[in-house]
Amino acid sequence: MPINVPKELPASDALKQEKIFVMDEDRARTQDIRPLNILILNLMPEKEKTELQLLRLLGNTPLQVNISFLRTETHRSKHVSRHHLENFYTTFEHVKERRYDGLIITGAPIEHLEFEDVNYWGELTEIMDWAKRNVTSTLHICWGAQACLYHHYGIKKYELPKKSFGIFKHQISDPTIKLVRGFDEIYLAPHSRYTTVSGEEVEKNPELKLLSVSEEGAPFIIMSNDAKNVMITGHLEYDATTLAEEYKRDIDRGLEIDKPLNYFPDNNVNERPPNVWRSHSHLLFSNWLNYYVYQETPFEWE
Repeated sequence: MPINVPKELPASDALKQEKIFVMDEDRARTQDIRPLNILILNLMPEKEKTELQLLRLLGNTPLQVNISFLRTETHRSKHVSRHHLENFYTTFEHVKERRYDGLIITGAPIEHLEFEDVNYWGELTEIMDWAKRNVTSTLHICWGAQACLYHHYGIKKYELPKKSFGIFKHQISDPTIKLVRGFDEIYLAPHSRYTTVSGEEVEKNPELKLLSVSEEGAPFIIMSNDAKNVMITGHLEYDATTLAEEYKRDIDRGLEIDKPLNYFPDNNVNERPPNVWRSHSHLLFSNWLNYYVYQETPFEWE
């Protein structure tokens, strides 16, 4: 089934070239079925890249999905044109009276800041509180996951001695949980973060389930008992070359940064890295959409 995106969104052409089933709004209105309505709060600076990464995954399921993009009013990104934001994004003021089947809150490269020092923290917490009443399930990614854990469950983030950067092995704690159905017992996923959360604090919280940890022992997949919140502390949505682009960006800025671990073939930065996490990325998004959104959302919101 297709993913329904705003007409003329630049990512549409790339998705069609990759043979991902995309339907624009005009055609979708002629369909006589109930699509899922998914809102994406995109906090990443290079918004068009993140749009494409997420739409690839949302468009590879048997479900028809209507996509809406949300931006913050209290912060304007410097890495995307005003034209793109005005044409394809809305603000919370325009959606807060609506209900959505699913919400995705992305990461953001602001880990060095305390949550309360982020200039849109008040707006973000308002959106997260609104989602508890108006969204069936919310998927939080990387910094977005840490923000959710802090705001809803009082779990703080901790600075790492050095950046967790590369491709790491992960283990599933309970393969019977539907979110990780079909996962290998050991699988790979990308990380790119300077902070982490305590697995012990997660496990002690009666409202949370720790479903998967990295080889470093760091929590990776966390879910609330009511499945209203799913938190992924890494970046399963990343493309094969995203970590390479981040590495080059940091080198160009003069930062001291190690090569991403377990990433470049023979540790050679001139070799293109393979994508060894793609199948589990698709599984996670498909399982979330099916079991925690489609199977749980009402056909008609009251």
